[in-house]
Order: sequence, then C-alpha cells, then structure tokens
Amino acid sequence: MDKDLNYGEDYKFIPATSVRSGVGIEVIPDLYQYTIQIVNIVLYGNINTKDFVLIDAGMPKSAEEIISVIEERFGPNSRPKAIILTHGHFDHVGGIIELIKQWNVPVYAHALEIPYLTGKQNYPEPDPSVSDGLVAKMSPFFPKEAINIGDNIKAVPEDGHIPYMPGFRWIHTPGHTPGHISLYREKDRVLIAGDAFVTVKQESLYKVLTQTKEISGPPQYLTTDWQAARKSVEKLEALKPLIAITGHGLAMKGEELQNNLQKLVEKFDEIALPKHGKYLN
Repeated sequence: MDKDLNYGEDYKFIPATSVRSGVGIEVIPDLYQYTIQIVNIVLYGNINTKDFVLIDAGMPKSAEEIISVIEERFGPNSRPKAIILTHGHFDHVGGIIELIKQWNVPVYAHALEIPYLTGKQNYPEPDPSVSDGLVAKMSPFFPKEAINIGDNIKAVPEDGHIPYMPGFRWIHTPGHTPGHISLYREKDRVLIAGDAFVTVKQESLYKVLTQTKEISGPPQYLTTDWQAARKSVEKLEALKPLIAITGHGLAMKGEELQNNLQKLVEKFDEIALPKHGKYLN
C-alpha cells in the first residue's frame, strides 16, 4: 500500500549543487547520464523503442525533475521497465517513493542492500573526520535512516543478469555499502560503477561545485569497509573498462579511464583512503 512507503524521519532536501546540475549527456547512444545537484542518474535504453531502465533515483525531492528528464528523452508519459539501484544511500534513492507511485514499476537492488530499503536497518553514521573538505563536514546532516519501499523492492537475480538490461551483468562491489553493485557490459566494456569509485573528489565542496575531474575512491564519509572497497576497485580495474559512468563526476573513457583506474589501484592508500577516520579499522 502507498501509505506503507516512507522515507526516514531525517529525509530532507540537501542544499548542495554543482555546475553540472541539470545537465545531461549521451555518453553512448543507449546510456544517458544526467546530474541532479551533485549526483548522477543513468538512463539505459533505445530512444526509438522507448524501452528503458532508470539506474538510481537522485537526491531528495528530485522526483519531478527525474520524470521531466525522462519525458524529454523518451516522450510524454514514458515510464521505465524498472529502476535499478546501485545502493540505497540518500542521494541515490531521493525520489524513489514518488517514482514508484508515478510508474508502479519494480525496483531491484542487491539482497544485502534490501534491509536499508525496507525500514529494517539504518546506515552507519557518516564520518566527518575523514577530511577537512566541507562536504565531509556536512555529512552528519545527510539522511541515513532506512527508507521503506515495501514489496516494490526485489533482489537482483543471483545469476548476475539485470532485468530489462540485456548484455549487462551486475557485479557485487561492496565497501561503500554492503550491497553495492556495479553494472557491466562485456561487448563494449561499458561500466556503470555507482560509487565504487567516482571521478570527482567528493569530500571537497569546491571540487564538487566545479566538478573537477579526477579519479577517486568511494565517497569517504559514507564508506565503512575500506578493505572491501579496495577489492571492489581492483575487481573493476581488472575488467579493463573502456567507458565508465560513476555516481559522482563526469564519465571517463579510453586510455584516460584505464590509466586512472590503474593509478587508483596502485595508489589506493594515497588516493582513496582517508588519513584518519572511525571506519579505517
């Protein structure tokens, strides 16, 4: 029932934005990245057939903007076949309840992420001590309570395929959250990485505002298992992707992507790991 769907009591609009907010880019013909404030959503699908999937659900209070973007790309009253969540942090599920009510479509996430999406478990407290950056310092004010989308959430199939995304498979990339997944298509080595790694230093307000492009590990203030995060980056680098869309920052391609991912693996402690923080051990 609709009345059973709810966000946590700490759900609220977050007044953070970037120069890329409201900007969409067709990375390749069937993948469209759109930035809402400081986070990316991804639309997978062919604009001619209008069969498409939404990956992630933006910042709090962003549902109307997401619907508008989708109707501009796919036509009036368009709706996705499904919503795929890389994970359940507030900036990736911010419009999910309104979107479910609007479209009545299934939502898929990893089984380990479902407790955070069904009101059973809150995420750990953000850690502002990881960085002197202002976004890190703001992180205690970010929503962390579990949301509840009830029976609308389903676990991604155990065989690795992703409903309505032929050719893609999901890869378990924990660390940032226990059930974080990335999506990969072998034929053209396209990667939708979520927050397993990102292409902007997410802790720095200036770099977030300007969308300064640089390889970085998962956002430090919300990452709780750094050993797993390192292994996830190594797993994705081993795929040698040619295109990567991340949850924050601009897409990377070709040699720039491969060189930067290799650098991230080799210098993970220097680039990704915070110098201090309560989740380091």
